Amino acid sequence: MPVPTALDGLPRPPCAELLGWEVVEARPADGWIRIRFEARPEFVNPAGHIQGGFLAAMLDDTMGPAMFIYAEGRMFTPTIELHVSYLAPARPGPLYGEGQVVQAGKSIAFLEGRLMDLSGTVVAKATATARLVPSNKALAA
Repeated sequence: MPVPTALDGLPRPPCAELLGWEVVEARPADGWIRIRFEARPEFVNPAGHIQGGFLAAMLDDTMGPAMFIYAEGRMFTPTIELHVSYLAPARPGPLYGEGQVVQAGKSIAFLEGRLMDLSGTVVAKATATARLVPSNKALAA
């Protein structure tokens, strides 16, 4: 069971529902998180592999939460820039993302992520730059 994080009080948005997003493990003080996703058969391309845009979304939805828990929920992280390297084909089924805060300043954060299949094969890696926006402004209803 994961440790309590700032994510616990937030409802899961539709994009997280679509991707089967679930926190597996977290170390908020380290800015690290592990997320489980469900790569659905509907996500495959004509070759039978998960289409890269879904993998990019999973990585984005891993790295942002790493910063969110690191900031104890005080900062939301709109992505400014995302670079993805696709390393191996991903098939339908569980995928695991690990996100890490590399550096966080007052208004910008640098993040890294990787996405693995059940065998531990890294299927994609990413780096991102995110803007730090106070959560009370970004998440206002």
